[in-house]
Amino acid sequence: MFGMKPTEAMPGGRIVRVGIIGCGMVTQVVHVPCLNSLSHLFQVTYLCDVSEEAMKHSMLKVAGSSRPKTTQSVEELCNAPDVELVLIANNHAFHASAAVLALQANKYVFIEKPIALTLQDTDRIIAADKAAGGARVFIGYMRRYAAAFVDAVKEVASIEQIRYARVRDIIGPNSVFVAQSGTYPRTFNDYREADSEALRTKIHDDMEQALHAELGITVTKETAMMWEMLSTLGSHDLSAMREIMGMPKGVVGFSPCATVGSPFWSAIFQYPNFAVAYESGVDQVARFDASIEIFGDTKTVKVCIDSPFIKGLPTTMVVKETSPDGSYRESTTRRTYEDPFMLELKEVYQWVAEGKIPKTTPSDARQDLEILGMLMKATTA
Repeated sequence: MFGMKPTEAMPGGRIVRVGIIGCGMVTQVVHVPCLNSLSHLFQVTYLCDVSEEAMKHSMLKVAGSSRPKTTQSVEELCNAPDVELVLIANNHAFHASAAVLALQANKYVFIEKPIALTLQDTDRIIAADKAAGGARVFIGYMRRYAAAFVDAVKEVASIEQIRYARVRDIIGPNSVFVAQSGTYPRTFNDYREADSEALRTKIHDDMEQALHAELGITVTKETAMMWEMLSTLGSHDLSAMREIMGMPKGVVGFSPCATVGSPFWSAIFQYPNFAVAYESGVDQVARFDASIEIFGDTKTVKVCIDSPFIKGLPTTMVVKETSPDGSYRESTTRRTYEDPFMLELKEVYQWVAEGKIPKTTPSDARQDLEILGMLMKATTA
């Protein structure tokens, strides 16, 4: 049929049934709209959240002739026969417990990044994945599925020797972009006190585990905020950096410029033959300034990334190079207008329905926590 790509399900073909854990902002703004757009591939059959109102609101956003079932029980969703893929988008403190339940129920599991806040929880997910047969967990690093990023990985491979690189992610408040997304999300506060207390306790325990037990760093308000911010915003950049250039050997310097309301970070990662400058921060300016730029002797490759909350904003690749005859060429490639979340979900479909092994595995994601450990230790060196 004209217009239908080989990886897309034909009308009447296999539909992957999805249960979503967590009905907050990302689910309302990204996952439900994207899954609705890919209704020929996916059907949302179940929703789970500690907020009844958030579930009701998200349920009404799901397209299709039948409404998804709702529950406050993660275990009920994971064991539901009409759920094949469990999409975990609740607070990252509870990612591991939800993933383990889903894997024990023999489901495929998609986890929004970050995978977890601690190596301990990450290793629980890795062990549960292996016990389920392996290749059952997909970590949602959508930037790594952007067409321009995939192109850039190949382009950088043609650089004989990387001399230097820059990783930059400085953004304004998410609320600016979310308000203009056309999805009209809502927040609710109908939480049971027991659920709120469980979250507070788990985050406290995670900080003690990640910082004190695993890194030997004292837990303070500042170190806890650094770990929380770097594990969420930073995981985008560090994961993409790893795929293009591999794991760094260490951190030469790290400067946390953390102030109330506007945290900023800068670091130098050391690789065997080059260094990478990393800078990240959040302020109150309504713009999205994210990129990865790699410098070789005769070629520079830059990936330019836009906000994921405005649908259809493409990622682009800019290549600047000098040819053997001395001429200079600069090109910008935009292979598609499909945003990274849509492209990522198509990869998810190939994984569940066709057996394609994902590149963003739990073991891959574990390396981000290792890099975060390098950064945190550099502040106390």
